[in-house]
Amino acid sequence: MASRVALDAWLALIVAPGLGTRSFARLLKHFGEPLGWLDQPAQALSDAGLNPAQIKALKNPDAAAMTRCRNWLDQPGHHLIALDDPLYPPLLKQIPDPPPALFVAGDPECLVRPQLAIVGSRNASPAGLDHARDFSATLAATGLIITSGLAAGIDGAAHSACLEAGGRTIAVTGTGLDRVYPARHRQLAHRIVGQGALVSQFPPGTEPKPGHFPVRNRLISGMSLGTLVVEAGMHSGSLITARLASEQGREVFAIPGSVHNPLARGCHRLIKEGAKLVETAAEIAEELQPLAGQLAQSLSELLATEASKPLDSGAGTPQILLDAEYKRLLDAVGFDPTSVDEIIRRSQLTTAAVSSMLLMLELEGHVAAHPGGRYSRTHQGP
Repeated sequence: MASRVALDAWLALIVAPGLGTRSFARLLKHFGEPLGWLDQPAQALSDAGLNPAQIKALKNPDAAAMTRCRNWLDQPGHHLIALDDPLYPPLLKQIPDPPPALFVAGDPECLVRPQLAIVGSRNASPAGLDHARDFSATLAATGLIITSGLAAGIDGAAHSACLEAGGRTIAVTGTGLDRVYPARHRQLAHRIVGQGALVSQFPPGTEPKPGHFPVRNRLISGMSLGTLVVEAGMHSGSLITARLASEQGREVFAIPGSVHNPLARGCHRLIKEGAKLVETAAEIAEELQPLAGQLAQSLSELLATEASKPLDSGAGTPQILLDAEYKRLLDAVGFDPTSVDEIIRRSQLTTAAVSSMLLMLELEGHVAAHPGGRYSRTHQGP
């Protein structure tokens, strides 16, 4: 299949009104491959569960919408990452009914790196904003990509702190990527494109509508190893993201606050419902290790196809192979399974540093995790 034909087929799936992720999932299941529907007659599409309006939209996609998408994709740094692309977020593939493709502005490789979602109130308190900045900067330094929704308040603080710490961040939007919402984050969005990526499942031309933001939240949680809720009222959209993360089998973390602060009530409710109460970034790094191991395998497979391209390449990502503290930690990890306490004793590093550094080393393939919270080196070096 010619690439242009394939691109148009993906775009037809995206711009077809009324054809959402569930309808795409039915097509995928029926035909066995994402674009297996392309040359099928209308009756076959009907047998796959599509209604006449959906079939018409696929067979005769909206010309203006298709042109907007093509024109946007023709610009430098703009990408369409389809479900069968090796850069499609590996954790997102695991959720029910993942979107057929994502529009990306910036570096699409960010999508396959380990991510933590940080979300919270748009009308955050000064203390909440400080928490968002501190957790974002600290976790970005471990190599995690900070993912959020570009909203005012906690989202914007998390994105900005990650960038300032030299990390990478992903902003998932509820609009097409030809516009920025809220408009006051236009400069922040440009910075993110240069040091991360903007992501949307909505085509260019899509306006901000209330129904789009729960869809955006599903992507935020679906791409991430876990979701941290910093501050949220009882009716905050962040609670939707947390619920989705829980349904997707991901970790949910919440920072407690004063019982007198209405913006802490959402976090307190999450904690009562089973979210992990966290006070330090190291606690999050430790809890993410089981899911990180799953993602590490997907990353290793991707890297095998990009022989000389290291996982930590690119501006803003920590170069751990050149870091003396990482070498010091590796020297403290034996080739036999070693407890974290023993690694801390040998390395003389702090518990917080060891927890976050072991996570990154595991993702890089330099150490392996064993039952009982023990680690071993996987090879000589670096």
